[in-house]
Amino acid sequence: MMRCLWLAALLAASICVQAAEQPQQPGIGEAPPTIGLKDRGGNVIDLAALQGKVVVVTFWASWCGPCRRELPMLGKVQEVVGREHLEVIAVNFKEPRRDFNAVIRANKDLDLTYVHDERGIVSDRYGVTALPNMFIIGQDGLIAQTHRGYSENVLQSFMQELLELLPEEALQRQVDAP
Repeated sequence: MMRCLWLAALLAASICVQAAEQPQQPGIGEAPPTIGLKDRGGNVIDLAALQGKVVVVTFWASWCGPCRRELPMLGKVQEVVGREHLEVIAVNFKEPRRDFNAVIRANKDLDLTYVHDERGIVSDRYGVTALPNMFIIGQDGLIAQTHRGYSENVLQSFMQELLELLPEEALQRQVDAP
């Protein structure tokens, strides 16, 4: 009996330690964690260098159906708004390179900045535990909004929040786009 109690206490303690090790997601108004990994072109992603633009950092995986629906939507937004005002960074969540590359090949027409995070370094910094998980960073370099999951409601909220963050000239471009 004493041995069972000791094992139960040890198990409970290890669960508490694991929970404490999981970083919290950064909140609205906070500086986002660094990314620091390279994109497919070999460029290190530096969020500080993107200040002045609206940045969307989204975490996705090949096995996540909602993520696979979200990426084309984000690609279209990137195309319409343009890189001078918006940067969409799509961070792959802890998958082997072959799975990452398969999604890239299937979405080769999307103009997204893809990052492979096989070891989960960046996703752990952001406290990602569910997919898709999106962080919208304002021109001031601080997190303006966060979203977990993907639905029509999330999509509508995202679009409204994005419109509120973009500068007037980016909104004009949307109206004038063919």
